[in-house]
Amino acid sequence: MNRRQLLLSAAALSAGFQFPWRQALAGASPRHRILFFTKSAGFEHSAIKREGETLSYAEQTLIDLGKQHGFDVHATKDGRVFDDDLSVYDAVVFYTTGDLTTVGSDMHPAMSAEGKKRLLAAVADGMGFVGSHCAADTFHSAGPPREAQTEVDPYIAMLGGEFISHGPQQKSRQVIKSASFPGLAEAASDEENSFALNEEWYSLKNFADDLHVILAQDTQGMEGKDYERPPFPSTWARRHGKGRVFYTSMGHREDVWSDPTFQKIFLGGLGWAMGDVDADVEPNLEQATPGAKVMPPA
Repeated sequence: MNRRQLLLSAAALSAGFQFPWRQALAGASPRHRILFFTKSAGFEHSAIKREGETLSYAEQTLIDLGKQHGFDVHATKDGRVFDDDLSVYDAVVFYTTGDLTTVGSDMHPAMSAEGKKRLLAAVADGMGFVGSHCAADTFHSAGPPREAQTEVDPYIAMLGGEFISHGPQQKSRQVIKSASFPGLAEAASDEENSFALNEEWYSLKNFADDLHVILAQDTQGMEGKDYERPPFPSTWARRHGKGRVFYTSMGHREDVWSDPTFQKIFLGGLGWAMGDVDADVEPNLEQATPGAKVMPPA
Protein backbone atom coordinates (compact mmCIF):
# COMPACT_ATOMS: atom_id res chain seq x y z
CA MET A 1 0.00 0.00 0.00
CA ASN A 2 1.46 3.38 -1.02
CA ARG A 3 1.38 6.62 0.97
CA ARG A 4 -1.75 7.96 -0.78
CA GLN A 5 -3.62 4.71 -0.18
CA LEU A 6 -2.60 4.72 3.48
CA LEU A 7 -3.88 8.26 3.95
CA LEU A 8 -7.18 7.45 2.27
CA SER A 9 -7.49 4.34 4.44
CA ALA A 10 -6.85 6.38 7.59
CA ALA A 11 -9.51 8.92 6.64
CA ALA A 12 -12.06 6.20 5.96
CA LEU A 13 -11.38 4.39 9.21
CA SER A 14 -11.39 7.48 11.42
CA ALA A 15 -14.66 8.62 9.87
CA GLY A 16 -16.29 5.49 11.23
CA PHE A 17 -16.42 6.59 14.87
CA GLN A 18 -17.10 9.71 16.88
CA PHE A 19 -16.58 10.58 20.53
CA PRO A 20 -19.55 12.16 22.32
CA TRP A 21 -17.38 14.70 24.19
CA ARG A 22 -15.71 15.77 20.92
CA GLN A 23 -19.01 15.98 19.04
CA ALA A 24 -20.31 18.34 21.69
CA LEU A 25 -17.25 20.54 21.38
CA ALA A 26 -16.73 20.27 17.61
CA GLY A 27 -18.77 23.43 16.95
CA ALA A 28 -17.57 25.28 20.04
CA SER A 29 -15.33 28.33 19.89
CA PRO A 30 -12.47 28.50 20.50
CA ARG A 31 -11.47 25.03 19.33
CA HIS A 32 -8.78 23.12 21.16
CA ARG A 33 -5.28 23.65 19.77
CA ILE A 34 -2.70 20.85 19.78
CA LEU A 35 1.06 21.17 19.27
CA PHE A 36 2.37 18.04 17.50
CA PHE A 37 6.15 17.97 17.92
CA THR A 38 7.98 15.49 15.70
CA LYS A 39 11.68 16.39 15.88
CA SER A 40 14.12 13.48 15.64
CA ALA A 41 17.45 14.13 17.31
CA GLY A 42 18.00 10.36 17.16
CA PHE A 43 16.49 7.84 14.74
CA GLU A 44 13.81 9.32 12.48
CA HIS A 45 10.80 7.00 12.11
CA SER A 46 9.14 6.74 8.72
CA ALA A 47 5.73 7.65 10.21
CA ILE A 48 6.94 11.20 10.93
CA LYS A 49 9.41 11.61 8.06
CA ARG A 50 8.42 14.36 5.64
CA GLU A 51 8.91 14.30 1.89
CA GLY A 52 10.04 17.85 1.15
CA GLU A 53 7.31 20.16 2.42
CA THR A 54 4.72 17.36 2.55
CA LEU A 55 3.63 16.53 6.08
CA SER A 56 4.44 13.09 7.42
CA TYR A 57 1.89 10.31 7.64
CA ALA A 58 1.34 10.66 11.40
CA GLU A 59 1.15 14.46 11.18
CA GLN A 60 -1.46 14.38 8.42
CA THR A 61 -3.43 11.67 10.22
CA LEU A 62 -3.65 13.71 13.44
CA ILE A 63 -4.61 16.84 11.49
CA ASP A 64 -7.39 14.89 9.75
CA LEU A 65 -8.60 13.49 13.08
CA GLY A 66 -8.66 17.02 14.45
CA LYS A 67 -10.90 18.15 11.62
CA GLN A 68 -13.35 15.39 12.48
CA HIS A 69 -13.23 15.75 16.25
CA GLY A 70 -13.05 19.48 16.82
CA PHE A 71 -9.43 20.40 17.45
CA ASP A 72 -6.68 22.12 15.45
CA VAL A 73 -3.15 20.76 15.10
CA HIS A 74 0.08 22.70 14.63
CA ALA A 75 2.73 20.17 13.51
CA THR A 76 6.37 21.22 13.70
CA LYS A 77 9.89 19.87 13.98
CA ASP A 78 11.30 23.22 15.08
CA GLY A 79 12.40 23.07 18.72
CA ARG A 80 12.30 26.86 19.01
CA VAL A 81 8.51 26.59 19.39
CA PHE A 82 9.07 25.95 23.10
CA ASP A 83 10.56 29.42 23.50
CA ASP A 84 7.23 30.84 22.29
CA ASP A 85 3.96 31.20 24.19
CA LEU A 86 2.88 27.65 25.12
CA SER A 87 -0.33 28.87 26.74
CA VAL A 88 -1.98 28.92 23.30
CA TYR A 89 -1.99 25.09 23.30
CA ASP A 90 -4.32 22.82 25.24
CA ALA A 91 -2.00 19.84 24.82
CA VAL A 92 1.31 18.88 23.23
CA VAL A 93 1.84 15.55 21.44
CA PHE A 94 5.37 14.13 21.18
CA TYR A 95 6.64 11.70 18.54
CA THR A 96 10.35 12.38 19.08
CA THR A 97 13.73 10.74 19.66
CA GLY A 98 16.98 11.60 21.38
CA ASP A 99 18.22 14.71 23.13
CA LEU A 100 16.01 17.37 21.61
CA THR A 101 18.34 20.15 22.81
CA THR A 102 20.71 19.03 20.02
CA VAL A 103 20.16 19.45 16.27
CA GLY A 104 20.63 15.72 15.82
CA SER A 105 19.81 13.58 12.83
CA ASP A 106 16.95 15.53 11.22
CA MET A 107 18.89 18.84 11.31
CA HIS A 108 15.84 20.85 12.41
CA PRO A 109 16.41 23.57 15.03
CA ALA A 110 16.94 22.24 18.53
CA MET A 111 14.89 22.89 21.63
CA SER A 112 16.76 25.18 24.01
CA ALA A 113 17.55 24.04 27.55
CA GLU A 114 15.17 26.74 28.74
CA GLY A 115 12.55 25.49 26.27
CA LYS A 116 12.70 22.04 27.88
CA LYS A 117 12.15 23.62 31.30
CA ARG A 118 9.24 25.66 29.91
CA LEU A 119 7.62 22.52 28.47
CA LEU A 120 7.82 20.66 31.78
CA ALA A 121 6.56 23.71 33.68
CA ALA A 122 3.63 24.12 31.26
CA VAL A 123 2.57 20.50 31.78
CA ALA A 124 2.89 20.83 35.55
CA ASP A 125 0.75 23.94 35.33
CA GLY A 126 -2.06 22.16 33.48
CA MET A 127 -1.23 21.68 29.80
CA GLY A 128 -1.99 18.15 28.59
CA PHE A 129 0.81 15.91 27.32
CA VAL A 130 0.47 12.90 25.01
CA GLY A 131 3.41 10.73 24.00
CA SER A 132 3.36 8.15 21.21
CA HIS A 133 5.89 5.36 20.73
CA CYS A 134 9.35 6.95 20.64
CA ALA A 135 8.36 9.75 22.99
CA ALA A 136 9.80 7.27 25.53
CA ASP A 137 13.05 7.17 23.50
CA THR A 138 13.62 10.87 24.23
CA PHE A 139 15.83 12.60 26.84
CA HIS A 140 17.29 9.42 28.28
CA SER A 141 18.34 9.15 31.90
CA ALA A 142 22.03 8.92 32.70
CA GLY A 143 23.30 5.39 33.20
CA PRO A 144 23.42 2.02 31.43
CA PRO A 145 20.46 1.61 29.06
CA ARG A 146 19.67 -1.92 30.23
CA GLU A 147 19.63 -0.99 33.91
CA ALA A 148 16.99 0.88 35.89
CA GLN A 149 17.92 4.27 37.32
CA THR A 150 17.08 5.67 40.76
CA GLU A 151 17.31 9.23 39.38
CA VAL A 152 15.74 9.80 35.98
CA ASP A 153 15.76 12.69 33.56
CA PRO A 154 13.08 15.28 34.44
CA TYR A 155 11.32 14.62 31.13
CA ILE A 156 11.19 10.88 31.88
CA ALA A 157 9.88 11.65 35.36
CA MET A 158 7.05 13.60 33.71
CA LEU A 159 6.36 10.93 31.06
CA GLY A 160 6.38 8.03 33.52
CA GLY A 161 8.59 5.50 31.71
CA GLU A 162 11.62 5.10 29.45
CA PHE A 163 12.63 3.07 26.39
CA ILE A 164 15.19 0.27 26.78
CA SER A 165 15.19 -1.45 23.38
CA HIS A 166 12.98 -3.44 21.04
CA GLY A 167 13.04 -6.74 19.21
CA PRO A 168 11.68 -7.59 15.75
CA GLN A 169 8.34 -6.21 14.69
CA GLN A 170 5.68 -8.79 15.47
CA LYS A 171 2.07 -9.35 16.35
CA SER A 172 1.52 -9.22 20.10
CA ARG A 173 -1.33 -8.88 22.57
CA GLN A 174 -2.17 -5.80 24.60
CA VAL A 175 -4.06 -6.71 27.76
CA ILE A 176 -6.62 -4.15 28.91
CA LYS A 177 -6.13 -3.16 32.55
CA SER A 178 -8.41 -0.10 32.62
CA ALA A 179 -11.46 -0.86 30.50
CA SER A 180 -13.30 2.28 31.63
CA PHE A 181 -10.60 4.66 30.38
CA PRO A 182 -11.81 6.78 27.41
CA GLY A 183 -11.41 4.98 24.09
CA LEU A 184 -11.16 1.49 25.58
CA ALA A 185 -14.85 0.55 25.61
CA GLU A 186 -14.68 -1.51 22.41
CA ALA A 187 -10.97 -2.33 22.27
CA ALA A 188 -11.14 -5.94 23.43
CA SER A 189 -11.30 -8.41 20.55
CA ASP A 190 -11.21 -11.67 22.53
CA GLU A 191 -12.48 -13.24 25.74
CA GLU A 192 -9.20 -12.48 27.50
CA ASN A 193 -9.89 -8.73 27.43
CA SER A 194 -7.12 -8.02 24.97
CA PHE A 195 -6.39 -7.20 21.34
CA ALA A 196 -3.43 -7.83 19.06
CA LEU A 197 -1.50 -5.63 16.64
CA ASN A 198 1.56 -6.02 14.45
CA GLU A 199 3.92 -3.37 15.80
CA GLU A 200 7.45 -2.54 16.90
CA TRP A 201 6.90 -3.18 20.60
CA TYR A 202 9.07 -1.33 23.07
CA SER A 203 10.61 -2.82 26.18
CA LEU A 204 10.36 -0.11 28.85
CA LYS A 205 11.77 0.74 32.29
CA ASN A 206 11.90 3.45 34.98
CA PHE A 207 8.16 3.40 35.55
CA ALA A 208 6.76 6.05 37.85
CA ASP A 209 5.13 4.54 40.94
CA ASP A 210 1.95 6.54 40.35
CA LEU A 211 1.19 5.15 36.87
CA HIS A 212 -2.36 4.23 36.02
CA VAL A 213 -1.77 1.28 33.70
CA ILE A 214 -4.25 1.14 30.83
CA LEU A 215 -2.65 -1.56 28.66
CA ALA A 216 -0.03 -4.14 29.57
CA GLN A 217 2.38 -5.80 27.15
CA ASP A 218 1.75 -9.54 27.05
CA THR A 219 5.30 -10.86 26.69
CA GLN A 220 4.41 -14.55 26.53
CA GLY A 221 5.61 -16.09 23.28
CA MET A 222 7.21 -12.89 21.96
CA GLU A 223 10.37 -13.19 19.88
CA GLY A 224 13.51 -11.54 21.25
CA LYS A 225 15.30 -11.28 24.59
CA ASP A 226 13.90 -7.77 25.10
CA TYR A 227 10.61 -9.43 26.07
CA GLU A 228 12.04 -12.09 28.40
CA ARG A 229 10.34 -10.47 31.36
CA PRO A 230 6.91 -10.35 33.02
CA PRO A 231 4.16 -8.16 31.51
CA PHE A 232 4.82 -4.42 31.89
CA PRO A 233 2.92 -1.18 31.19
CA SER A 234 2.68 -0.20 27.53
CA THR A 235 -0.05 2.48 27.73
CA TRP A 236 -0.71 4.58 30.81
CA ALA A 237 -1.95 7.83 32.31
CA ARG A 238 -0.66 9.86 35.23
CA ARG A 239 -1.00 13.26 36.83
CA HIS A 240 1.95 15.63 36.69
CA GLY A 241 1.20 18.54 38.96
CA LYS A 242 -1.95 20.07 37.51
CA GLY A 243 -1.31 18.41 34.14
CA ARG A 244 -2.50 15.15 32.64
CA VAL A 245 0.00 12.85 30.91
CA PHE A 246 -0.93 9.99 28.56
CA TYR A 247 1.53 7.65 26.82
CA THR A 248 1.20 4.68 24.48
CA SER A 249 4.06 2.64 23.06
CA MET A 250 2.02 2.12 19.88
CA GLY A 251 2.58 4.24 16.78
CA HIS A 252 5.72 2.98 15.01
CA ARG A 253 3.95 1.73 11.91
CA GLU A 254 1.87 3.80 9.50
CA ASP A 255 -0.81 1.12 9.45
CA VAL A 256 -1.11 1.41 13.23
CA TRP A 257 -1.90 5.13 12.86
CA SER A 258 -4.68 4.00 10.49
CA ASP A 259 -5.96 1.30 12.85
CA PRO A 260 -9.36 2.16 14.38
CA THR A 261 -8.49 0.62 17.76
CA PHE A 262 -5.31 2.69 18.00
CA GLN A 263 -7.15 5.84 16.91
CA LYS A 264 -9.87 5.37 19.53
CA ILE A 265 -7.31 4.79 22.29
CA PHE A 266 -5.16 7.72 21.15
CA LEU A 267 -8.13 10.09 20.91
CA GLY A 268 -9.40 8.88 24.28
CA GLY A 269 -6.02 9.68 25.83
CA LEU A 270 -5.90 13.04 24.10
CA GLY A 271 -9.43 13.90 25.24
CA TRP A 272 -8.53 13.00 28.82
CA ALA A 273 -5.23 14.92 28.67
CA MET A 274 -7.08 18.05 27.51
CA GLY A 275 -9.66 17.67 30.27
CA ASP A 276 -12.60 17.02 27.94
CA VAL A 277 -13.47 13.86 29.80
CA ASP A 278 -12.59 12.58 33.25
CA ALA A 279 -11.36 9.13 34.22
CA ASP A 280 -10.23 7.21 37.27
CA VAL A 281 -6.42 7.28 37.09
CA GLU A 282 -5.75 5.86 40.54
CA PRO A 283 -2.21 4.37 40.57
CA ASN A 284 -2.37 0.62 39.84
CA LEU A 285 1.17 -0.31 38.78
CA GLU A 286 1.63 -3.05 41.37
CA GLN A 287 -1.83 -4.52 40.85
CA ALA A 288 -1.89 -4.40 37.05
CA THR A 289 1.74 -5.32 36.33
CA PRO A 290 3.38 -6.64 39.50
CA GLY A 291 6.57 -7.67 37.63
CA ALA A 292 6.95 -4.40 35.75
CA LYS A 293 10.30 -3.52 37.25
CA VAL A 294 11.95 -6.83 36.32
CA MET A 295 14.49 -5.97 33.61
CA PRO A 296 15.10 -8.05 30.49
CA PRO A 297 18.46 -9.89 30.25
CA ALA A 298 21.47 -7.82 29.19
